[in-house]
Amino acid sequence: MARKERNERVVKAARRPEVRLPELVAWADGELVPDGDYDGLEFRDADLVGQDGGGARFMDCALTGCALDETLLPRARVLDCVLTGLRGVGTDLAEATLRDVELVDARLGGTQLHGAVLERVVVRGGKIDYLNLRTARLKDVVFEGCVLVEPDFGGARLERVEFVDCVLKDADLTAATLVDVDLRRAAELGITRGVGRLSGAVISHAQLLDLAPVLAAELGLRVAGDD
Repeated sequence: MARKERNERVVKAARRPEVRLPELVAWADGELVPDGDYDGLEFRDADLVGQDGGGARFMDCALTGCALDETLLPRARVLDCVLTGLRGVGTDLAEATLRDVELVDARLGGTQLHGAVLERVVVRGGKIDYLNLRTARLKDVVFEGCVLVEPDFGGARLERVEFVDCVLKDADLTAATLVDVDLRRAAELGITRGVGRLSGAVISHAQLLDLAPVLAAELGLRVAGDD
C-alpha cells in the first residue's frame, strides 16, 4: 500500500481553475481597442479578425464562437474567463497573461503565445496546430482531450502541467524545463526534439518504449542486433 501511495505522489497535481462568471452584459462595441478594459462582458460569435487589442484586459468575460484570425492581443491579460469555440489562424497573444481560464473546443492554428504566462488554465477539447509557447511559463495547466500538432515549448518552463487524453504530435521541448509534468495519460505522445529535457516529467512504461528510438538518437546511442 505504501508503495502505491508513493507512486501516486510521483508528481504534484495541477490546480485547476474555478471560474464562476457573474451575470454578463453583451458586448456591442464592434471593435477591440489597444489597452481596452473589458469586464463582465459576453462576446458571442464576434468577428474580431485582424483587430488590435494589444495590452487589453479581459476580466470575468465569456468569448463564445469568436473569429480570431490575425487578431492582435500581445501582452493582453485574460483573467477569470471562459473561452469556448474560438477559431482562427495567426492569433497573436505573445507575452499575454492567462490566469484562471478555461479554453474549450478551440480550433486554432499558429497561435503565438511565446513569452506568455499561463496559470491555472484548462485547455479542453478542440485542436491547436503549431502552438508557439517558446519561453512561456506554464504553471497548473491541464491539456485535456485536445489535439496539439507540433507545439513548440522551446525554452519554456512547465510546472505542474498535465496531459490527459490529449494527443501530442511532434512536440519540441528544446531547452525546456519540466517540473512535475505528468504525461502518463496522454493518448498519444510524440516528441521530435528535446526528448532529453524530460527530466522532471513522468511517463508510462509503454510511452518509454515508444520514445526509445528518439531517446537513442538524442543520446547518440547505436542500437544493433546480436549478430
